[in-house]
Amino acid sequence: MSRRILIVEDHPTMREAMRLVLEREGFVIDEASDGDQALAAVRLEAPDLVLLDMSIPGTAGPEVLAAIKSDPSTSQVRVIVVTATGEEGRSAAMAGGADHYFTKPFSPIALLQAVEEVMGTETDGPDG
Repeated sequence: MSRRILIVEDHPTMREAMRLVLEREGFVIDEASDGDQALAAVRLEAPDLVLLDMSIPGTAGPEVLAAIKSDPSTSQVRVIVVTATGEEGRSAAMAGGADHYFTKPFSPIALLQAVEEVMGTETDGPDG
């Protein structure tokens, strides 16, 4: 069964780059360009993982994170915060329930490593 990832990113080029990398690895990708779309998508069908940009239009990233983690029907969804803010936002994101904090720009390999770490995918060895 394919694992689903929701990419929440307002820059189309960045969203497409992440989608291409992850689709190549067999993930099913959904996309949202703002916080309101993200929350609607998560509530409609909870993904296995959300890649969440904190600086998005509509409902801001921190509020999206809080909404996902505080709702019993979506609280188990893993969230990787992906941001250009830098390290200064790490403690707030992790305190808000993020499973990982990832800064832009990044390499495709680093993206996959973060996803595999958070999702526990079995691509890193025979015992996963």
